[in-house]
Amino acid sequence: MRHHTHAAQADLESAGRHAGDSGTRTPGGHDRHDDHGPPGHGGHQGHDKHAGHDPETFRRKFWLSLALTVPIVVTSHMVMDWFGYSLDFPGMSWVGPVLGSVVFWYGGWPFLAGGVQELRDRAPGMMLLISMAITVAYLASLATSLGAFDLDFWWELAALVTIMLLGHWQEMKAIGQARGALAALAALLPDDAERLTDDGQVQPVPVTDLTVGDVVLVRSGARVPADGRIVDGEAELDESMITGESRPVHRAPGDRVVAGTVATDSAIRVRIEAVGEDTALAGIQRLVAQAQAAGGRAQVLADRFAALLFYVAMAAAVLTFAAWWALGDLDESVVRTVTVLVIACPHALGLAIPLVISLSTAVAAKAGILVKDRLALERMRTVQAVLFDKTGTLTKGAHTVTGVTAAPGHTTDEVLRLAAAVEADSEHPLARAIVTAAAPVGPASASDFRSLTGRGVQASIDGTRYAVGGPTLLRELDAQVPAEVTATSGEWSQRGAAVLHLLRLTDGRPDVIGALALEDEIRPEARQAISQLRDQGVDKIVMITGDARPVAEAVAADLGFRPGVDEVYAEVLPADKDKAVTDLQARGLTVAMVGDGVNDAPALARADVGIAIGAGTDVAIESAGVVLASSDPRGVTSVIRLSKASYRKMLQNLAWAAGYNIVAIPLAAGILAWAGLTLSPAIGAVLMSASTIVVALNAQLLRRVRLTPQRQ
Repeated sequence: MRHHTHAAQADLESAGRHAGDSGTRTPGGHDRHDDHGPPGHGGHQGHDKHAGHDPETFRRKFWLSLALTVPIVVTSHMVMDWFGYSLDFPGMSWVGPVLGSVVFWYGGWPFLAGGVQELRDRAPGMMLLISMAITVAYLASLATSLGAFDLDFWWELAALVTIMLLGHWQEMKAIGQARGALAALAALLPDDAERLTDDGQVQPVPVTDLTVGDVVLVRSGARVPADGRIVDGEAELDESMITGESRPVHRAPGDRVVAGTVATDSAIRVRIEAVGEDTALAGIQRLVAQAQAAGGRAQVLADRFAALLFYVAMAAAVLTFAAWWALGDLDESVVRTVTVLVIACPHALGLAIPLVISLSTAVAAKAGILVKDRLALERMRTVQAVLFDKTGTLTKGAHTVTGVTAAPGHTTDEVLRLAAAVEADSEHPLARAIVTAAAPVGPASASDFRSLTGRGVQASIDGTRYAVGGPTLLRELDAQVPAEVTATSGEWSQRGAAVLHLLRLTDGRPDVIGALALEDEIRPEARQAISQLRDQGVDKIVMITGDARPVAEAVAADLGFRPGVDEVYAEVLPADKDKAVTDLQARGLTVAMVGDGVNDAPALARADVGIAIGAGTDVAIESAGVVLASSDPRGVTSVIRLSKASYRKMLQNLAWAAGYNIVAIPLAAGILAWAGLTLSPAIGAVLMSASTIVVALNAQLLRRVRLTPQRQ
C-alpha cells in the first residue's frame, strides 16, 4: 500500500507549483490571494510571479545569449582595437544590430518585465536598474547603427544581458523554496481504507470516499486514514509524527485517534469523526501554508543596494544632461548621459550576491548541509534563539536500555537475558531495545509467546512462564515489587524513563525478579552542539517536545541547560510549537527551529530559519530552509559559521560594486572633463569587467570556510 492519496497529492503538488503565483493554494484547493508580497526582485518573487520564469528558463536563455554574444564581441571594433586584430567580411556591420537585438529581446525579456513591474509597484530594485541600462544601451546602439550617434554599445549590451542571466540562473538554483511540504504531509495518509459494512464485511474504499460515521478497520502496522474514536480493540499507536511523543501510546475503546498515526501491535476499529480539511493533519497543512506565506518577505540585500543605485544613476543622468546642455553642447550631453546610465548598470552587483550564494551552497553541500532557502542562510548569522525538537534531534528517537536492576538472589545479566527472551517475538519498539541490549550476554530461548495488548508480553522459558510489562500489568497481577527494585525504578520514573518489570509466574503467583529502564538516548553530539552555539553568541537554547515534562527536564539537565536562561516546553502539540516560535519572535528574538517530525513542520516554516535533521521526515525537510543530512545537531553551528562568512563576502562584493560606481559614474558624467579626463564607454567597459572579475575571485575565497562539526 502506498501511503498517500492521489487526489490530495495532486492538489497539494499543484499548490507547490503555484507557490510563486499571486494566490497561495490552501490544502483544500482554494486560492488565498496575497497582495502584500514583495515587489520586484526580492526573493525572485517579482519575476517569478509576473513573468513565470524558473531556473530552467534562465539556463536556456543564458546559453543561447552566450552563443550570440561571442560573435558580437569578436566583431566589435572596440574589442579588435584592444587586442590588435581585424576582421572584415560581408554583412559584418549587421552582426551587432541583428544578434544584439535578439539578445536584448530574448535574453533581456525577464529583466524588462521585472523592471516594468517594479515601476508599477513603485519599488525600484535590481530588475529596473538592469532593464534601464540595457534599454538605454540598446536604443543608443540602434541609433548609432542608423547613423544618429557614435555610441556603439552592442557588445556591452550582449555581455551585460548574458552576465545578468548567469547571475539570476545561479541565484534561483540556490533558493529552492520549500514548495513540497504540503505534498509531503499528504503522503502520510493511505490511499485506501477498509470500511466495515453493516453486516461486518470489510470493504476496501478510497480514503476520499470516507464520511463521518463510517467505521474502518486499521490493521497492525497500518496508518489511521482519518480522525476518529476507537470502537473496538486496543493498540499501541505511534503518534510521534503528529505529537512528537517518542513512545507508542496505548489507545483503547473511546480514545481519539488521529489520521496518519500507526497502529503498531494490534488491529482496531475506528469510527470516523473528521475527514478532509477537518482532520488534525489538514490543520497542520494549513499552519505550514500560512507560515510559508508569511515567511519569505524580507527584501534582498542586493535589491536595497540596487534601489539606491537606481536613484543615484537617475539623478546623475539628469544632472549630467542638464549641465552639458547648459554648457551649450547638446551632443555631448546625450553621449555623457547615455554613458552614465550604461555604466551605472550593476555588472558586478548582479553577480556579487548570486556568486556567493552559489558557492556557499556548494561548500555547504560538501559538508552535508543542504541550503534550500538563501534568505534563511542570510538570517542565520543573526539568530538569537535556537529551538530544538527533542525526539530525533537532540535524542536518537529510539529507546535504549539505560538501567537494569535485580531483586535479591538474581543478577542484572539474568534479568536482561530473560527479559530479552520474553520480548524476542514482539515488534514493539521497547521490545526491540531490550533484545538489542541483551545481545552481548546472549538471550535465552522462549516459546509460547503471547502479547497482552497495552499491558505487556508473556512467554515460556525452560517450562517456566515469564512476563514483561509496565504498571498496568503489575496492578492486574497484583504483584509485589521488592523494595530494592522499587527504590531504583522510582528514580528512573522520576527522570521520565519507561520502566518495565520482569515477572516469573509460578503457580499463578507473580514474582518480580527485576526491572529495566528504557529512555530515548541523547545524541552524543548534542552537548557539543549546545556548547558551540553558546560560543557563537546564541543567547537562548530552547527545547520543545511532545514528551512528558519529567522526560523533558531530565534531558535538559543532561544537556546542561542553564536555569533561568534556557527554556523547556513539554507536552506540546503541533500548534503549540508554532506558537512557541511566534512568542519568541514577539520578544524580539530571531529564531531558528531545528526538528525532524511532521509536528515540527509548522514551526520550521514559521521560524526565521528552519533547520531539518536530514534523517527526519520528508515534510520536515520540505518545510525547512536548511537541511542537515548527517543528523548531527552540531551542523547548526556550521550553518551559523557559513552564514557569517557568506554575509562578509556579500558585503565585500557590494563594496567593490559600489566602489566601481562611485568612481565610474562621476567620470562618465564628465566631472573632470575640464582637466581633460573623461571616461569613454570603452574604458567604462574595462572597469566593469575588472570589477566583475574581482567580485568573482573574492567569492571563491568562500571555499576556505571549514564547516565540518568541531569536536571538543
